Amino acid sequence: MASNVNEPRAGTAQESRHPFRSGWTVLAAVLMIFGGAMAIFEGIAAIAKDDLFVKTSNYAFRFSVNGWGWIHLILGIVIVLAGFALFTGAIWARAVGVVLAGLAAIANFLWLPYYPFWAVVLIAINIFIIWALCAGANRDTW
Repeated sequence: MASNVNEPRAGTAQESRHPFRSGWTVLAAVLMIFGGAMAIFEGIAAIAKDDLFVKTSNYAFRFSVNGWGWIHLILGIVIVLAGFALFTGAIWARAVGVVLAGLAAIANFLWLPYYPFWAVVLIAINIFIIWALCAGANRDTW
């Protein structure tokens, strides 16, 4: 019983629709959950004790540290939820993940004068999330 070359393998259709065909999606989901949790902690710290952060007087984008705390807290919660949604393999979760990681990178860029090291780390994580979500896509999932 020779196998025909043109016959599809058993399970090929299932394998091509599997949400984690690429490990990049899983990595992006884990990084989104981690980055979102860090943003939540950043927001809580800014809301609870805003004198903890350095306030730069000559920065072009001046915002209240308390206000930034709420922005980071809300954005962090949404990012964590989107990270969990990525585990379902939903296409919308991939698109939402790219948008949220972009917004988080911009928010952390504007957060640079208050906590530079943390902001740079989160910017790098968000850029890597965007890359992982875009590079991990194949023709079947988009």
